[in-house]
Parts: sequence; C-alpha cells; structure tokens
Amino acid sequence: MGVVEGLLALALVLNVVVVSNGGKSSLFIRKTKKTVDMPLGSDVFSVPRGYNAPQQVHITQGDLVGRGMIVSWVTMDEPGSSAVRYWRGKNGKKKTAEGKMVTYRFFNYSSGFIHHATIRNLEYNTKYYYEVGLGNTTRQFWFVTPPEIGPDVPYTFGLIGDLGQSFDSNITLSHYELSPKKGETVLFVGDLSYADNYPNHDNVRWDTWGRFTERSVAYQPWIWTAGNHEIDFAPEIGETEPFKPFSHRYHVPYEASQSTSPFWYSIKRASAHIIVLSSYSAYGKYTPQYTWLEQELPKVNRSETPWLIVLMHSPWYNSYNYHYMEGETMRVMYEAWFVKYKVDVVFAGHVHAYERSERVSNIAYNIINGHCIPVKDQSAPVYITIGDGGNLEGLATNMTQPQPAYSAFREASFGHAIFDIRNRTHAHYSWNRNQDGAAVEADYIWFFNRFWYPVDDSTVYVSH
Repeated sequence: MGVVEGLLALALVLNVVVVSNGGKSSLFIRKTKKTVDMPLGSDVFSVPRGYNAPQQVHITQGDLVGRGMIVSWVTMDEPGSSAVRYWRGKNGKKKTAEGKMVTYRFFNYSSGFIHHATIRNLEYNTKYYYEVGLGNTTRQFWFVTPPEIGPDVPYTFGLIGDLGQSFDSNITLSHYELSPKKGETVLFVGDLSYADNYPNHDNVRWDTWGRFTERSVAYQPWIWTAGNHEIDFAPEIGETEPFKPFSHRYHVPYEASQSTSPFWYSIKRASAHIIVLSSYSAYGKYTPQYTWLEQELPKVNRSETPWLIVLMHSPWYNSYNYHYMEGETMRVMYEAWFVKYKVDVVFAGHVHAYERSERVSNIAYNIINGHCIPVKDQSAPVYITIGDGGNLEGLATNMTQPQPAYSAFREASFGHAIFDIRNRTHAHYSWNRNQDGAAVEADYIWFFNRFWYPVDDSTVYVSH
C-alpha cells in the first residue's frame, strides 16, 4: 500500500470512531432532517376491514415461566366477545380462553372496548394460532411459545425503546423485522406512543400506535416497561391518575412474581430471568418497589436461568447532555444489589441515542471518602441505552465531553439491538443503526455470563 492509499485508509477509520477518555464516540454522519410523525392517514395506521373488526392486537407473556400469553385487542363498534380461540399447529383441537373488557375516558376522548384474555397451560416450543373478534369480524394470528426453561437454552431477544410513530419509527420497526438474527421476543424499555406530546394528550395516538405495532406484537410478545411518556399526568385538564391509558391498554403478569404493581415485575423466559423496574414509581427504602426487588433478587436461580437482565427507562450511566444524571437516585438505591447478584446487563431508554458502557460500579462513595468516580467492576452489569427507536422528539446529539471512562461506545442514531443467548456462558449482542443494511452490526460484543463465566469481557471496539 502506498503512502496516499495508507493515508486515505487511516482517514476512513478516523471518520468512523473517535477515541476519548472512555471508549469510542461514533462520528457516523446521519441525516439531520427533523423527525416527523406519520400522518393519521398513513397505511401503517389502517383500520382493519369488517364490522367491529378487532384492532391493536398485541401479546405479552402471561405468567412467570412462559406457558401463558396475554392477548389484548380493541373493538370500536361494540364490545363484542372478550374470548380468544386458540389451537396447536394447523389442525389442533380448538380451545377458548375467556377474557375481560375495560374502557376509560381521558379528557374528551372515550376509548374503544379494550379486551384482555390470558391463555394458560400452553406447551413449550410450540406454534399456536389464535383468533379474536369472535361473533363479528374474526382475525387470526399466531405465536410460538418459548422453549422450556433451562440453563443452556438458546434464545434471541430484540431490544427497542422510545419508539413513537414517526417515519423513523417505521424504519426502526421494519429494520428489526428484517434482522437476520430473528428476535423471538422484544424487550421494550418504555415510551410507546408519545400521545402526551399532542394537545390534551390526544389518545387517538394510542390507537394509531397500537395499529402501527400490531404487525410485530400480535405475533411475538413484547415485554413492557413504563416510561415517562406513559405517565399521562395532566391536572390542567383534570387527568390526575398516572399511567391511565397505558395501564388500561397494556397488561402484564405482575402478580405471578408477587409484585403489587404492573409497573415492576419479573418473568422467566428460556434461559433468562428478566426484571422490569419503574423509574417513575416510588423506589426509595421501604416503598413497595424497593421491598419487592429486595425479595426478588435472591430468588433468581442462576442454575435454572443463568442470564439476569434488568429493564428500566431512565439510564443510570449516561454521557449525553440529555436527561443527564436523572437516574442517579435510583442508582444509589439499587446499584449495590446489581453488583451483589451479578446482573449481566441493564437495558434502558429515555435518552434518544445509543450508548454501551463498560462493566463499572460506583458503590464505594459514602459522601465523605471522595470515591465518587465509577470504577471497573467485573461483578457489575453492562449498561446499554437503547432509546433510539425513532420518536417525534428527535435524536440526542449533544454528548458530554470528554467521553467518560465508563462509556465504551456511543452514537446519536436511530436503531434497534439484538441480544442472542447461545448457552449459559455466552451471548452475542449487536446494535443496528437504521441507515445500514439489516445484517450490518454497527456495534457488537460477546457477553460472558457473570455467574458461570465471569471473565473480563471488556471490548476494544472494532468498527465495520
């Protein structure tokens, strides 16, 4: 290679990443056009044909161990049936699960008829078909149950956060659907519809978001985390019940893990134990969420579910100037537990960009010893911010400088991620930006399990 060619190659490398005190800050140049919500007449918001046709169909895990499924949908013309008909394979015996119907009002909006039915005692690793809208216009969907829980069961999770319903949101969801590493379940880290960004928290935008995401969430469960855009607290228009639209529309199996609230709970799926926390519910000492988490973490059986994953909305480690330090009080309360119980990874949203941390902790500080800088800690989780789904508010492009040592890689782009568990010791993680081909991994690492293989898995970033 000649001198000129060598300089050109070096310039191309330097155009991808920049080295700082921490890891890498990507210099990938993305389009800077304003993020725009899709208009109400967009085809992704289309209402299904037929009288009282069920719409906004979505599923999530319906029990602790993956043998149940909550099926939810909305009918607009009349209540109709709240039952789900389901069967194994193409020609299995058809069974029926009865559900319940709820409605709500929000300011001058009246919801449709929202149905929730839980299918129980499903067989593991089995394809089921199901129908909703019995008695009127029936629609049919399918899902595949997870494998039976076990330490070496491979399983693939998709990661999406802060999705919204912009044109960029549509690109994110389409990219996820095209991923060659097919996610079997989505771990969603909060901020769904962004309806609260509209005048009077226009709840029509909850309906459009439900129809927009149906193409994925009617066929594979999304595991829900509540974000700040789900709070919908608006006393100026007489709405003082936090989380009203979200809690009516999106049910979760919180009671199965002895939680007293749908905003924090846990599930087991394949070889993972997943804990969902609420950044916007009380979490101080002696609160219900604190007490539940204190009791939940010792229950995790790493011989049964070796991978311990935590979902929350507000990140604890964030080197952007947006929402900087907002997760600090929760970190102070719970971080020592995460280290003690060797959480593998924490996924958060809220910041509309992407960031991956090193394994660090900041638990030594006691207000007088001055030890207030995060340090490398191989018993600590990796913290990943994945709030880059495509929301209306746009990208968080303003990063703190210099990049702190705890930050391994960061980039202000929209995208999604894949967490691909291979066995009890190894999982492959990758992040895909929307501008790339579906198979391109813009950031990737191998995770080594903190319980079964706790060797140093820090990375030197290699760009594609």
